[in-house]
Amino acid sequence: MKRNIVRAAFFAMLSLSLAAVAQAQSYGTCTLAMVSGSWAYTETGTLYLPSGPVLLAIVGNYTIDANGNLLGARTSSMGGTIGTSTIKGTATVNSDCTGTVELNFYSQGKLVNTAEKNVVYLNYATEARAIITSVHLPDGSSASAVMTTDAKKMFPGTQQ
Repeated sequence: MKRNIVRAAFFAMLSLSLAAVAQAQSYGTCTLAMVSGSWAYTETGTLYLPSGPVLLAIVGNYTIDANGNLLGARTSSMGGTIGTSTIKGTATVNSDCTGTVELNFYSQGKLVNTAEKNVVYLNYATEARAIITSVHLPDGSSASAVMTTDAKKMFPGTQQ
């Protein structure tokens, strides 16, 4: 009798463990569908222009669709000067929950700059952290930046 109880308990624990591992593995893979949706973000850091370093703080929102198209808007304070711009770009996502975004920023329909970021998605792709890897100005020159982004999904559980 004790042997049957022990055996039943062992197989029950084994089944539960295997189910937990399978569930953990399914949650460990990111897809573009998981990150699609509406996001809100803040970004802070320093932009190094030819004229010198400028502190930059940004708040904004964007939407990523199921094809990786990104559209959004932001308000920035660049050295204390407030500006607004729209954002158009593309997002990629790797199965390990890392990815990239390539962004174009427009003010009054005119290209202001482009930027690339490396992104990591966490908490079941409801949060993201990013760092700018390159910035390009409309004249073709590059600027350096030390800036990080913190983003959260506005409506977790929904995709676009």
